[in-house]
Amino acid sequence: MLKRMRGRRFFYLFLVLFGTLAYLPAFSQFTEYSNEFLNIGAGARGLSMASAQVASVNDATAGYWNPAALANMRGGEPQLSLMHAEYYAGIGKYDFASLALPLKDNKRTLGLTLLRFAVDDIPNTIFLVQPDGTVNFSNITTFSSADYAFLVSLAQQSKTWGDKTINFGVNAKIIHRTAGDIATAWGFGFDAAVQILGNRWKVGVVAKDVTTTFNAWSYNINEAMREVFYETQNEIPGKNIELTAPQLMLGGSYNFKLSRKLSLLTEADLDVTFDGRRNTVISTKPVSIDPRLGLELSLKDVFFVRAGVNNFQKVLDDRDTLNQRKIWIYQPSVGAGFKVGEVQIDYAFVNLANQSYPLYTHVFSLKIDLRRKGQKKKTGNR
Repeated sequence: MLKRMRGRRFFYLFLVLFGTLAYLPAFSQFTEYSNEFLNIGAGARGLSMASAQVASVNDATAGYWNPAALANMRGGEPQLSLMHAEYYAGIGKYDFASLALPLKDNKRTLGLTLLRFAVDDIPNTIFLVQPDGTVNFSNITTFSSADYAFLVSLAQQSKTWGDKTINFGVNAKIIHRTAGDIATAWGFGFDAAVQILGNRWKVGVVAKDVTTTFNAWSYNINEAMREVFYETQNEIPGKNIELTAPQLMLGGSYNFKLSRKLSLLTEADLDVTFDGRRNTVISTKPVSIDPRLGLELSLKDVFFVRAGVNNFQKVLDDRDTLNQRKIWIYQPSVGAGFKVGEVQIDYAFVNLANQSYPLYTHVFSLKIDLRRKGQKKKTGNR
């Protein structure tokens, strides 16, 4: 009886958090594309599948994709996931680390996630031009623009509907953003998620920033900088609050058994945003919807080949000299991975632009099962 009551409280809390999506966008002014660095992705597996991970994610990166999926590791061994990627010829650097810790009570799983996206060595040319109009290159300094996020996830599993399983999960996230010593922001928000598992299928729903996430910006601008901003007709920023609108992720996956050793995992996701009209497949003023499709071919759960497409957009056709005809473009990705014992290495070849203007980057990630001594390895549900 006590377990049932706890499960109901967790379920009711989840419904309350999801219910806020129905009215928050109507009463708040949100910043479009706020905290967009949190949508880059996590792990080469997920990136090679075009970020279609909401339903099928089954490792420590679930703290990022769907915190409810961490419950699948209940009673298993801790797991560590690491990733490093560089974008635009090394100008942008993205680092990700996550740790999944099944708790001793064998009922819940704790997840810890840390990510950083930064552009370093940015030239600061505020004082390049002197008051008399001369140029002094020795006044050029450099700074870094960095975005950090720390996520604490908690997942719980409850069995219902016969052989079907329902997982619930929540994220509490702290955000820190800096632009040198000029601008600093701190933010805080929550995510809520659910995952339903059948025999070969999974369904996932994630409500990101369900209570809205805020960034409180403050600026450190001295009088000399203010004078330069005034002379160059630049706006002098002041303290402000940036609000991130709720975002809804819906996904479904199915695992086809092609043979005794070969299986094909398929997933389709929908990314639903509420911060204004975006260039997506379904684009309206209050809601925009962007689909994601991913595939993973697995050989004996040891070797993997992956592919996916996302970021569908309608743009002007460069071949049309009148600039009137529009075409659909998309962002493809491919990858592979292999597992040796408790270690899995994944690779993704990701396009940052689209199929017409390729701008690819290489992403590697490492996953380690921190199996306790004497503990037998358990096979996860893929």
